[in-house]
Amino acid sequence: MKRIFISTLLGFSLLLSHVRADEGMWLLPLLEKLNYSTMKDMGLELTPEQIYSINNSSLKDAIAIFGRGCTSEVISQEGLLLTNHHCGYDEIQSHTTLENDVLGEGFWANSKEDELPNPGLSATFLIRIEEVTDKVLADINDEMSETERSEKIRGVAKELSDAATADNHYRAMVRSFFDNNKYYLFVYETYEDVRLVGTPPESIGKFGKDTDNWQWPRHTGDFSLFRIYMSPDGKPAEYSEENIPFKPKHHLTISLKGIEKGDFTMILGYPGGTDRYITSWGVEQLMEVTHPNRIKIRGIRQDILKEDMNADKEVYNKYASKYARSSNYWKYSIGQSKGIKRLKVIERKREEESAFEAWIQSDEALKSRYNDVLADIENFYKDSKPYMHNLQVMSEVFRATEIFQAAKNTFDLAEFLLNEKTDTEAFNEELADLKKKMDKFFKDYNKPTDMKVTRAMLELYAAMVPADQHPDFYETINGKFKGDYDKYVEKLFSKSIFTDKNKVDNFLSNPSWKVLSKDPAYIAAKSIGASTFMERNQYRAISEDFRRARRLYTEGMLKMDTSRAYYPDANFTMRLTYGTVSDYYPADAVHYDYITYLKGVMEKEGPAGGEFEVPAKLKELYKAKDYGRYGVDGKMPVCFISNNDITGGNSGSPVINGKGELIGLAFDGNWEAMSGDIVFENELQKTISVDIRYVLFIMDKYAGATNLIEELTIVE
Repeated sequence: MKRIFISTLLGFSLLLSHVRADEGMWLLPLLEKLNYSTMKDMGLELTPEQIYSINNSSLKDAIAIFGRGCTSEVISQEGLLLTNHHCGYDEIQSHTTLENDVLGEGFWANSKEDELPNPGLSATFLIRIEEVTDKVLADINDEMSETERSEKIRGVAKELSDAATADNHYRAMVRSFFDNNKYYLFVYETYEDVRLVGTPPESIGKFGKDTDNWQWPRHTGDFSLFRIYMSPDGKPAEYSEENIPFKPKHHLTISLKGIEKGDFTMILGYPGGTDRYITSWGVEQLMEVTHPNRIKIRGIRQDILKEDMNADKEVYNKYASKYARSSNYWKYSIGQSKGIKRLKVIERKREEESAFEAWIQSDEALKSRYNDVLADIENFYKDSKPYMHNLQVMSEVFRATEIFQAAKNTFDLAEFLLNEKTDTEAFNEELADLKKKMDKFFKDYNKPTDMKVTRAMLELYAAMVPADQHPDFYETINGKFKGDYDKYVEKLFSKSIFTDKNKVDNFLSNPSWKVLSKDPAYIAAKSIGASTFMERNQYRAISEDFRRARRLYTEGMLKMDTSRAYYPDANFTMRLTYGTVSDYYPADAVHYDYITYLKGVMEKEGPAGGEFEVPAKLKELYKAKDYGRYGVDGKMPVCFISNNDITGGNSGSPVINGKGELIGLAFDGNWEAMSGDIVFENELQKTISVDIRYVLFIMDKYAGATNLIEELTIVE
């Protein structure tokens, strides 16, 4: 038995030995202990204090959460903020009309007075990180159930967060790491006046669209510019004409010195989520449930949207952002499914599990703590599969039906109306908030499109989920309408107030429970909510043992090889990843270089209005080789790749060289390594970034935004 254990563990260690320095999303306070020596050997010239400091200006002070799901960086002393075009897409689209096609033509503010406000958009800066594991787990014991454990942890976490934000305007939260084995406190400062400053036309900022998404070689100028504003006394404030440009603690210097293969790169940002400690059964559920459902449901909806968008420019403007959000992870699911199969990810996970099993069998104490872990995980995935399927189909289908989403917005209002608390301050606040939501909803709403989608989604849901588990409004469809979805949808859209802004405005001016309770969209939305609640409760009822087993599995994995430095899964907290500019070989006899040029844009050019449209002025600049100081050897760099470890949420993150200078803007991963959120692919995984020289070239030579160029700190 001992020989088997040694052999298996050796195999596992060999798997780990392939981990290179470029794998990992590292917490900044641990860099000096875990990573600094390696980073320095690779070309870093900064100290750990220059990257992350609580008391002094450092790189982390230039990095901000953009909105709710991207990263951005401050690039001037006047609060100029750089992020991806696709991160600013909602805001760009919101300013787009038939008369002022910001999305199609681009926008550049000639002065600060021309910059466009974006209600609801924020920029959030990290103040500090503190490990609080000992405090959080001080009163936790193994006799507690996972529910009791979670409740106790939530209480302690709230106390720590409250203490960190007493007598200041910050917000704080305690986040778990390594599947609830470690805990850190994060303190943030949020600015709520963020204005659009500049964006290239969609034909540059989203060049290649769906076809090129997740692909290399890439030729996309995926960037946009915003500016943070603050109150005259230097504090965060909502939009006001009295606000002044934000004065950052640190802003990034921009390098025009370019890149070479092997150059050191680091990326700071907010990766959204990885699952590197997932088991083989979890990956199987992705392959059998999550990805097939997403691909099927979103594909049907996207075909409907695309048909209407192609037929009407106004519909295109309204649905461009919705389509982009949907299609991004639709294609991700396609790519990850292929990657999991091609790279034998399930088999590799099983090797890890075999090594874990051999390790625990080698010692009685380990057996006592971990013996049931893998069995509990396997049983959970077997038992939870139908619930996961139903919950995902319900989420995908009914989130796609806009009329139900509009009705769902009134749930809190309904509680006030039912309880007849119509004169309270909270009621008035809820009503004002709802009016804002509805104004935003109808700005980008097209009733005929939603009717088509709703019709398709209702029938699709009925086909994918057993009839005895349908929300009860299906009884109306099958009874009163005899299963005729066309007739039900016609009635739904003719009777509900949620397809007409005037009707909604009239309702909100004199809200009535009688009106709301009889609205067919509200009735359906409540029915969907009740079914979702029931499914989630059933799912939670079988997840207790799994949550414990998952926590212990990760705990054991960390103990198996104490010589290795471990990093936690991404959870939208600030991380640093480091690597090098590098090429790769995606398949037999295929080689991809590390950089692309403007020549490639011209080689990909397609018809006007298509995915590969090239603006006339860009063609003129290319023909004249008019690249200014941004070109090199008669060529204009566009994008490059490096082996940094990133994921969703890193979009907009700065790519920084060894001197701490900005050289690029991360915006995508590559198709061949779509399984990278589960297993980092050493030879294949790449970060795709727009070269900062292309960003400046578009700003300067294409857009003539010299007022913005003059703000920047540039080194050549």
